[in-house]
Amino acid sequence: MSVRRESVPFAFVAEADRFRSNVTPPPRPRPTPGQIAGRCLLGLTVVAGLVGSLILGMPALSADDGPAQTQQAAQSR
Repeated sequence: MSVRRESVPFAFVAEADRFRSNVTPPPRPRPTPGQIAGRCLLGLTVVAGLVGSLILGMPALSADDGPAQTQQAAQSR
C-alpha cells in the first residue's frame, strides 16, 4: 500500500482565509421612515408586554398575610 504525500491538495482553500479584497462592499441602504416606525412600535410592544406582565404578576408574588388572617379569625369563632 503506497502513501501519497501531498502538502495541501487544495492550496487555494488554505489561502482563502488570508485573502483580502480591495473592493469595498456597497453601503447599506438607509431604513425608510416606515421601517423605523415599525421597529419602534415593535420595541414598544415588547416593552409594554413585559411591563404589563410584571404589573399583573405582582399580586401573585406578594407575600401578604391577608387570607391567612381571615381564615384564623373564622376558625376562632
